[in-house]
Amino acid sequence: MKIIKCSLVCLFLVFANSCKSARSVVASGQVDSKLTVKQLIRENKKQDAKFKTLQAKVKIDVIEDLKESSYTVNLRMEKDKTIWISATLGLARAMITPDRVQFYDKINNQYFDGNYQLLSDLLGIELNYDKVQSLLIGEPLYALRDSDYAISTSENSYILQPKNQDLLLELFLLFNPSHFKMDSQQLLQPSKMRFLQIDYLGYQDVDKEILPQNIKIIAVEDSEELNVVLEYKSVSINEDVRFPFRIPSGFDEIILDNAK
Repeated sequence: MKIIKCSLVCLFLVFANSCKSARSVVASGQVDSKLTVKQLIRENKKQDAKFKTLQAKVKIDVIEDLKESSYTVNLRMEKDKTIWISATLGLARAMITPDRVQFYDKINNQYFDGNYQLLSDLLGIELNYDKVQSLLIGEPLYALRDSDYAISTSENSYILQPKNQDLLLELFLLFNPSHFKMDSQQLLQPSKMRFLQIDYLGYQDVDKEILPQNIKIIAVEDSEELNVVLEYKSVSINEDVRFPFRIPSGFDEIILDNAK
């Protein structure tokens, strides 16, 4: 299972931006205690990503069981349609679309071709394409309706949480007062002893879009903990991109219950 997790890290946990024209966004705004839920949601919505395509190189540091590994991958993305990831020399490659998750790993001669169960199992929450994309570009995993949420503040962030927290899934969303993008998304499943925290440690301005620069992800289940830190080295947006993908012959298929 750990081999599968390493492959999935390359497949799933990548996105943010840094390039020659990018500028780090200085988060110097102060929290306004009078801001309403409706106003916060409206300001956040203004920052939704508008790019059509993206290309980037991403450095990924993974810590699991006190062991640290580093990967560098190429990322290509067509917003709302395709996320494509390729490791150095094509040793591992993945393609995610709204109805399909595929990847292969030449080191272990294995592949997966199915739905979102494998990704959902990795992070402990039910995922689909929209949630994966939102996580990667610093947008809320769940739809925001002002009638459903209550607002509070910390020293540095606005906090939204459902007025009626679900006993099976508690949700906390933290927003930055400077640009109203996400500071953190925190999901707790007490009955399953699961916790997922996605921290957006920095943002940058790329061609007038505010996009993540560094992301830290912590996934906990029982006594097991997976930490992933993303550092984005280069990016270009709105250029022509290709998504070459073909599973090599002779590889062993990873099959999970109900994964097809």
